[in-house]
Amino acid sequence: TMKLLLVDDNERIREVMKTLFSPVFDEVIECEDGIDAVNSFDKNNPDWVVMDINLPTGKAGMKEIDGIKATEKIILSHPNAKVIIVSQYNDESTIDAAKNAGAIEFVSKENLNKVIEVIKERTK
Repeated sequence: TMKLLLVDDNERIREVMKTLFSPVFDEVIECEDGIDAVNSFDKNNPDWVVMDINLPTGKAGMKEIDGIKATEKIILSHPNAKVIIVSQYNDESTIDAAKNAGAIEFVSKENLNKVIEVIKERTK
């Protein structure tokens, strides 16, 4: 069975992505911030992570982390984690940051179908 951890602060976008990705996955776990994502990865050990870059500042008193930081933390403790970073910003520096954080791929939110291509490519 394949598990996806879906991280985006926008519930509507998560719904869209869930609909799009659910044919490929048996289970989709949703998170809306970076700290949640890191904890949820530890707990659920998903096969793939789709991570938005811009994540909100979390509950009061929690130092929040964005998608890049969350990806770094996940990869640090799980070197084989497969993270795809998605963002509506696809400038050079954002793409570099995603790759440097250890993400397998950077995908623009305008082209979410590419996420499925990458996953299928890597799970043959």
